[in-house]
Amino acid sequence: MKCVIFCGGKGSRMGELTRETPKPLLMIGDKPAIMHIMDHYASYNIREFILCLGHKAEMFKEYFRDNKTEYDIEFVDTGEDTNKAQRLLKIKNLVGDKFFLSYGDDISNVNIKELIQHHDTYNKVATLTAVRLPNPYGTLETDDFNTHIITKFREKPLMKEWINGGYFVLSRQIFDFINEGDDFEENVLPKLANNREITAFKHLGFWKSMNTIKDHSELNDTHKSGKLKQIFQIIEDGK
Repeated sequence: MKCVIFCGGKGSRMGELTRETPKPLLMIGDKPAIMHIMDHYASYNIREFILCLGHKAEMFKEYFRDNKTEYDIEFVDTGEDTNKAQRLLKIKNLVGDKFFLSYGDDISNVNIKELIQHHDTYNKVATLTAVRLPNPYGTLETDDFNTHIITKFREKPLMKEWINGGYFVLSRQIFDFINEGDDFEENVLPKLANNREITAFKHLGFWKSMNTIKDHSELNDTHKSGKLKQIFQIIEDGK
């Protein structure tokens, strides 16, 4: 199975950080975000990657020319302003009956072995990794009978809702759900849901999306403290 990684976005919300460097190439510790993602897949023996390139595509090719890996990497220029669904269509002939798909800015220790087992068990077109985010604020609870009385404080608890954390497994039938002009999140995923062809692999471990300068800083702090290595090691030791 190959792993497709979306790497073409402009990362405009990152401000100065992405003016010169594409977001997946921003450093987290001693290597860029995309290498953390690829190394995690490789720990499960997934070593074939397709990079859907767009914004500053040449920088990805230069990085991997200068930093040799043992991975089999296909670089596909899918367009400067192409959306995710259309990028996916452009690599249709490069994937097999089943493949992984990841965003180039989501870092997680999701158990890839259990993810693919989940996909095979439910036998649907798509599986996404569902995650829960911590509430950015502390919450409080009040008495059931006198709601003016506070009974408990909770410091940034996990939200009840699950969100799309990426790390997909897709069957080839996914291309039957993509039309020209479709957006991946706004059109394709809802189509799959309407047809009951997508399942959620619920991941309670580490997950962090690098959407802002603050996210990038927090990921680097986690790496610097040694926690990022520990987080990944816990999953890999238990495979």
